[in-house]
Amino acid sequence: MDGVSESRKHPPRLDENLERGVEGHLQGSPPGGRAEDWREQEPPMEGEPDVTARPEADEISRSDVPLVMTPREIEARSRFGRYLARTTFPAKREDLLRNARESKAPEDILEDLRRLPENETFETVARAWAALGRSVDQRF
Repeated sequence: MDGVSESRKHPPRLDENLERGVEGHLQGSPPGGRAEDWREQEPPMEGEPDVTARPEADEISRSDVPLVMTPREIEARSRFGRYLARTTFPAKREDLLRNARESKAPEDILEDLRRLPENETFETVARAWAALGRSVDQRF
């Protein structure tokens, strides 16, 4: 050695790895540095839409006239939608009835679904809800 006494607790290679691990902290990077790679957003899969930071309204689910729903109506629509899996949509009345039965929907929900027009395809829960003559509300 060239006169410098080494008092390392770790072998040189481990010291280098440890230094790299704190490099982000020393250089002012966000907390966690490379330890939080999981926070980075994955790119969308083929055929999936690009993710944006700003939501955009879905033109299909907008009503022609913006209506304000009461808390009771919001709860009723939410309850209606709880028994319909999003993967079911777009769907016809029979598909929605089958899905609701599989979800153990109560009789009043099944009765509402039976009142839907037979040959119409519903894109969303909101569309099915509106087809029952219930109030709809614009979300954005």
